Amino acid sequence: MILLFAYSTAFSQSQTQTQTDEAPPDTEIFLIPFHENEIKIDQIRNITNRKGYDNQPFFFPDGGKLFYTSIRDSEQADIYLYDLATQKTTRITQTEESEYSPTVMPGGNYFSTVRVEKDGTQRLWKFPIAGGEPVLIFTEIKPVGYHTWLNSNAAALFILGEPPTLQMADIATGKAKVIASNIGRGMSKIPGKQTLSFVLKESETNWTVQEWDPASGRMTPVATTLRDCEDIGWTPDGVLLMASGSKLFRLSAQNKEWLQIADLESAGLSRITRIAVSPNGDWIAVVSEQR
Repeated sequence: MILLFAYSTAFSQSQTQTQTDEAPPDTEIFLIPFHENEIKIDQIRNITNRKGYDNQPFFFPDGGKLFYTSIRDSEQADIYLYDLATQKTTRITQTEESEYSPTVMPGGNYFSTVRVEKDGTQRLWKFPIAGGEPVLIFTEIKPVGYHTWLNSNAAALFILGEPPTLQMADIATGKAKVIASNIGRGMSKIPGKQTLSFVLKESETNWTVQEWDPASGRMTPVATTLRDCEDIGWTPDGVLLMASGSKLFRLSAQNKEWLQIADLESAGLSRITRIAVSPNGDWIAVVSEQR
């Protein structure tokens, strides 16, 4: 069953259960006020605050809501919506399948998810934002682990395998081409550009954030990651964010070294993974494993 929902609109943890047979970790999603690269620790908000798996936050284009994935009464994952103004949480999907990585698609009429189908197949599906039945996007492309949209016709996909690959999928053809191998799960469109950032694991000790330009096919290194970190986020003005343990770091074009913004341990955050930044840059959503 798909729960119908309606609202007005102005118009990315360590591992997901889609990638491992192990029990998912207990994780929380925290909202962090962010202004001019400063954080008010006393205003951090735990929006899930329960035992269990809550992960993969994604802000709406208007910045007033976010989607996330949650596993509650069973081993099944469903999509939930959090309204920042009302602080109200609404369940969006309640299906026999599991849905992960909810992402508002270009145009704002659908959100896409990685769906674990009844036979275990992992493919990319879309749900109407106004409510309705889901539609399969790419029939032949699988197994999908994570995804992000570059535009209304092109999606960057993390395809599971040994090694996992970055593939660019085209809606018009339904086909995908391999861009890079041995990548991390962190993928994001770079604000103000038509380029993609992703983590490339060149060796066990050498991980880098890369920028890939689909127009030219050119790949450019942006930065070396923090040690063993593969989740990234971008502010609207092009500052790259990454976390290690309870600490949040920034890196800008003017300063090529990672600078610590804050240590969030006192707010109850420990092992921070996923990072999402609101479109106007005033909120950061992060995932932290429960201590």
